[in-house]
Parts: sequence; C-alpha cells; structure tokens
Amino acid sequence: MRAIVIGDAMVDTYLWGKVDRLSPEAPVPIVSVTTRENRLGGAANVSRNIQALGATPLLFAVVGDDDNGKEFQNLLNKRNVSAEGIFIDPTRNTTVKNRIISSGKQIVRVDEESIDYISEEMENKLINAITLEIETTSVDVIVFVDYDKGVVTPNLFKTINELAQEKGIPTAVDPKKRNFRNYKNVSLFKPNFKEFVDGTGLPLMKGDLESLKAAAETFKTEQQLKLIFITLSELGVFISNGVNEQYYPVAIRDIADVSGAGDTVIGVASLAMAAGLPPKIMALMSNLAGGLVCEKVGVVPIDQTKLKKEMKSQKI
Repeated sequence: MRAIVIGDAMVDTYLWGKVDRLSPEAPVPIVSVTTRENRLGGAANVSRNIQALGATPLLFAVVGDDDNGKEFQNLLNKRNVSAEGIFIDPTRNTTVKNRIISSGKQIVRVDEESIDYISEEMENKLINAITLEIETTSVDVIVFVDYDKGVVTPNLFKTINELAQEKGIPTAVDPKKRNFRNYKNVSLFKPNFKEFVDGTGLPLMKGDLESLKAAAETFKTEQQLKLIFITLSELGVFISNGVNEQYYPVAIRDIADVSGAGDTVIGVASLAMAAGLPPKIMALMSNLAGGLVCEKVGVVPIDQTKLKKEMKSQKI
C-alpha cells in the first residue's frame, strides 16, 4: 500500500536533563542537559507511522535552507523515508519544536517556525510533483497533515483533492484552525475535540456527547464529508459516516506524553480506510494505536507488533 502524505513536517528536538536548583536570575528551574535527541515530527511522523504499519509513505513537504532542514533530511535518511518530495525554501525556517524534559515531564517547549503560506512558486512546485506522482504511480490514499505552518494552502488542497476524486483515491485530513472550513469533499476528516471547537466556533463541552453528535453531523453535511472522526483524548473517539454514529471509549493507560498521538491516529485511520475496513474497526484500531504511543515519552511511531497483540487481546 502506498500513501501520499502532504503537509507541515518538522523536527522534534528533546533536551533531557535534571533539575536541582533554581535560577538566580528569575524564578525558573535550571535544567542540566544530559541528552539531546532529534526526531521526525508533524507530517514526517505521520509518514513514520504509515511506514511502521508496513505501507510506503511518499512525503511532500517544505523545509528551510538551514541546519535544521539538513538535520530533517538526515533523519529521513536514517529512517528510510524518501526525501524526494522535500522542497527547500531559503525564505523559510525549518519548523523545530524544542522540548525540555526532566524526570519524564515536559518543562517548556520552544518553537522555531514559519507560519505564512508558502509562496505561489513553491506551491506550484509541490502541486506539479504531487500530480506527477498521482498520474504515474499507484497511490492508495492521500493524507493532508495541517499544523497551520503554511504548506497546505487552500489552492494546493483543492487542486490535489479534486485530482484524487477524479482518480478514485480516498483522502484524509488532520486539520487545524486556519483552513478548517476549506476542507470539503474528503473521505476522512479527523480533528481532535479542541480543533473541532476552534474550527467551528461552537461552545461545546467535551462530555456532552449528544451536542457533539449533532454538531458533527451538521458540519459533516455542510462540508460533504464521507467520514468525520473526532478524537476526545481521555474520553475516546466519535465517528460518523452519516448512517451510523458511534462513540468508543478509550482503554485506561499510563499516559507519559500525548505529543504525536494525533499523527499516529491519522496514519492508522488512513490506511484502515484505504484497506476498506469498516468505520468501527478503523476507529477502534486508531484509537488503540493513539493510546499505545502515549505510553512513551516523546514522538514515536506505532509498534506494529504491539498493536496487533493489543488488538487480539481486545478482540478487534
């Protein structure tokens, strides 16, 4: 199975250390760093999850002409993820999320990023490259990963989504606020609860499932979505295909870190959809996978062996 992943890719940097004193300059802890680690994040982490499940990811993204961009491509090479769809833009910074961690807990995060939309020239380069891939190779699913960093422009999405519809290729979207209502006529739309509230502007409460169902159905109809899949963190997930609406609770787990869980969910759900699995199985699989990666500190892809074992034990 081959999946095109389009969107905001980044480097997740972890500074691991210990705290044993406060700064004399301000009431903040001093972290003595013992280890520094770089990992693939954002759309690249979605690609890693797709790869971990045995499929082939084709990542299309933009990085800066900087040291972080070089490190990003080095990480792709180390993880055997193709860099052919990575474009370099000297006018932009490579997105980096710097997390400082002590005793297994995140103390602070410092982001380096460009959030303006990519230039029209860069947009056209991406569109042409993605179009060529779709026209000349076999593609099973296209995943748009939007972190509001500017790679998924309205025109890029519209052009590629329309081509996907012509070719009968299912599309999946992991949205953020800026483009939330631009995503129409997609096969799978997967916001988390906060993204859904921010994107719709509705004053919903996470525990009010009836109101959520009504709002989700209205939004699904307006946007002409085949499936809407809303993750509710500790409360589980909600999924609807317009015929059946279902809520599935999450298994109780020892949560170490939620970062990257959404990447895992969209990666697993996209492949499940492309494989033709029923919405219920897709929801249960991706919900389970998202919970499993939360047991690890930092952004990590799903472990296929562990996922299969958990699915078997839960009779999914």
